[in-house]
Order: sequence, then structure tokens, then C-alpha cells
Amino acid sequence: MTEGILKLWESTGLANFTIGQIIMMAICGLLIYLAIVKNFEPLLLLPIGFGGILANIPLAGIAGPDGILGILYELGISNGLFPLLIFMGVGAMTDFGPLLARPSLAILGAAAQFGIFITLIGAILMNHLPGIEFSLADASAIAIIGGADGPTAIFLASRLSPELLGAIAVAAYSYMALVPLIQPPIMMWLTTEEERQTVMTQLRPVGRYEKILFPFLLVGLAILLLPTATPLIGMLAFGNLLKESGVVDRLSGTAQNELINIVTIFLGLAVGSKLSADKFLSMETLGILALGIFAFSIGTAAGVLMGKLMHRMTGGAVNPLIGAAGVSAVPMAARVANKVGQEANPQNFLLMQAMGPNVAGVIGSAVAAGVLLAIVGN
Repeated sequence: MTEGILKLWESTGLANFTIGQIIMMAICGLLIYLAIVKNFEPLLLLPIGFGGILANIPLAGIAGPDGILGILYELGISNGLFPLLIFMGVGAMTDFGPLLARPSLAILGAAAQFGIFITLIGAILMNHLPGIEFSLADASAIAIIGGADGPTAIFLASRLSPELLGAIAVAAYSYMALVPLIQPPIMMWLTTEEERQTVMTQLRPVGRYEKILFPFLLVGLAILLLPTATPLIGMLAFGNLLKESGVVDRLSGTAQNELINIVTIFLGLAVGSKLSADKFLSMETLGILALGIFAFSIGTAAGVLMGKLMHRMTGGAVNPLIGAAGVSAVPMAARVANKVGQEANPQNFLLMQAMGPNVAGVIGSAVAAGVLLAIVGN
């Protein structure tokens, strides 16, 4: 009788919980709180947080190879499928018109990726700290957080550093959610009141055929210059072609709604499977969180500084605030640039102008991922 009771007790969660699992459940609960109460990236933080709770249940094996989270991970994360499908949905929801109306603004999207490569060096230097040991592949996967593009970060981490995927995904989406808090102080610090008051001229209308041809141009350039970026660029371009062609509204609607919603659920839960205590609680995770905020801040600063340069070169025609939108947190970064601009000048409407570098940042982060994959990947 006593032996039976002992076996029953040993099969309960109370008898098998570790301190680490309890800590991770609390962290995942915080992610859910931020998603529900603060509305911080709820589409991803909520399933990631709940998936993390499930992954830390003792004895259940939910995140193991035969558990639902483990199966979802193998189905769509380890092979990069889910991030690519999300990129297709993003393409179907994106209007590249502002970028086509003023292509020179793509420079701002490129400049904002500078933070990625600075952070790569920072991650390597962190190896001098006790408890941290990042390989070049690990550092590359961490650095992509600076692009402020969750799917790209997950795609690259799944290829280069799967064991750090959970920490990288949480850092990427957390900092994306904090765009309205992180960016304004940097923008205010690097610009003058006069620069922030700059009013930009209205964009020219962009024709339908320009928008249809753009996805083909995008893929063509990727094929010729950086084939390793074509998985991300190709799916982005395909999704955008569905939207702009105007002849497959059902497919475009599915990519924008049902498909991306289903994939987002699966992706969030699968990422949560990597938030188990034995994988997440380490000095390396703290290093990733610190490097993530550094990468994002440097990317924002680089975009604003390039905006200042364009402001001077164009005789004051470009408001440097839109450079901060070069990080690919679409459309949140563009909204932040517009908000800061209107605080300086209530008649200043920068949203459409900021969308140019914003969507260029989406392309830029995919290109940066392709560069890192070409250099570091096997």
C-alpha cells in the first residue's frame, strides 16, 4: 500500500517540479501578461508564452520528439517552413508603393541593418565573459535581432543555432513590441528640433504595373547577387504578387488571414518548446537579451544618422526621423516616426514617407540573413 502511494506521489507534478521549471513558468506567465494586458506583440507572445508553460511541465514530454510541441518544431521550425510562410503572408499585406515612389529611401532601410553586423562583433567579444561561449554561428543568429524582424530571426536561428532559438525569438519579439519605448529617446537625442519639424513633399502615385513588376525585380536581384536570401525574399515577393496582381483575391486573402493566422499559432507554440528550463536559464540567455537591445538601438541610431545625412544632401527635403523606420518592425516603426514628427510639428505627416524605409527594412533584414547564412552556414 505504501509503495503504491509512493509511486502515485512520484508521478505527480508536485514531486517532480524543479526550481528552474517554476522560474520559466513565471517568465512565460510574464510574456502572456505583456501580450494580454500591455498588448505587446500578442499574436506571438501569447502562444510562445503558453507553449513555454507546456514545455516546462514535468513528465508530460510535450516538448519532446513525440510531444505536440516537439512535432510542431520539427514540422515547421527546424526546416524553416513556418517563418517562410509568414513571410509570404507579410508580402501579401505589404504595400511597396511608398518605396517605389521614392526608391532613394531604401538607403535608410539598408543603414538600419548596420546594427546587425556591429552586434555580431559584440557577441564574439562577449566570449570573454564567464559562462558565455558563442560560436560564430551563434553570434550571427543573435545579431539578426537587430533587424527587428521576428520571422527572419527565427529562420536564421533555426539554421545556425537551434539551441538558442527560444532566447533569440523571445528577445526579437519583445524588443519589437517595445519599439514605441525604445526608439523615441534615440530619435530625440540624435536630431534637432528643426530637423524633426521638416515637412516632406507628397509621394508620387505609383501605377499598378510598377507594383506588379517589383516582386520580379526583387527576386531577380536576389538570384543574381545573393541566392542564399531567396527563400525569404522569394516568399515575400510571391505574397506581394498575389496582392498586387488583382486576379487572385482569394489566394491573397488566404495568405493575409487564414494561412498566416494558423502558421502564427503553430510557430508560437513551437518556439515555446525551446523555453524549457534546461535550455533557457543560462548566462548565454542574459547575453542574448543584452545584445538584442544593443542591436536594436544601434540599428535605430544608424537609420536616423543616415536620415540626417540625406537631410543635408537633399537640402532639407528628408526628415531624418524616418530613418528610424528602417528597422523592419512594420508598421509600428513607421507609426513611431510619424508620432515623433507630429509632436515637433502638428502639420507633419510622415507615415507614408516612413513606410518607404520601413518596407525596405523588411527586405534589408532578409538580405542580411542571406549574407550571414552565406558566410557562416554550412
